[in-house]
Amino acid sequence: MLTKIIGELIERDLGKLKEEIEMFRNEADLWKTEGEITNSAGTLCLHLAGNLRHFFGAVLGGTDYVRDRDVEFSARGISRADLLAGIEAACADVARTITMLEDEDLERNYPIEVYGHPMTTAFFLTHLTTHLGYHLGQINYHRRLLSDK
Repeated sequence: MLTKIIGELIERDLGKLKEEIEMFRNEADLWKTEGEITNSAGTLCLHLAGNLRHFFGAVLGGTDYVRDRDVEFSARGISRADLLAGIEAACADVARTITMLEDEDLERNYPIEVYGHPMTTAFFLTHLTTHLGYHLGQINYHRRLLSDK
C-alpha cells in the first residue's frame, strides 16, 4: 500500500514539474538566478531527475543510470526538450521500480547509507517524495518571480 502511495505522489509531482518547465515563456529564464536565488529552475530540474533516477532507478531498480551530481548543479543552457526528457526518464525509472517493490521491502534498510547511517527504505523514499515537493515549490516561485511576464 505504501509503495503505491509513494509512486502516485512522485508521479503526480513529476507531472507538475513537467508543467512548470513547460510554463516558462522564455526558455532562457529556466537558467535565470537573482540575488540569493542561486539555483535556477533548470538546475533544480536536473537535480530532481538525477536524484530520482539514481536513488530509485539505479540503486533500487538496477538500471545502468550513472549520476553526475556535480553536473546537475553546474550545467547551464540545457534545452527545455532535454529537461522534459529527463523528467520523463525519471518518471519511467520510478514507475518501473515501484512495481518491483513490496511493502515488506520498505521495512528493510535502504541499500546504501546516504546520510552516513542506516535508514529504512520507507523513510528514505518518503524523504525523496518530500524532497521533490520542496524543489517543485521552489521552481514554481522561480517561474513567477524571475521569468518574463
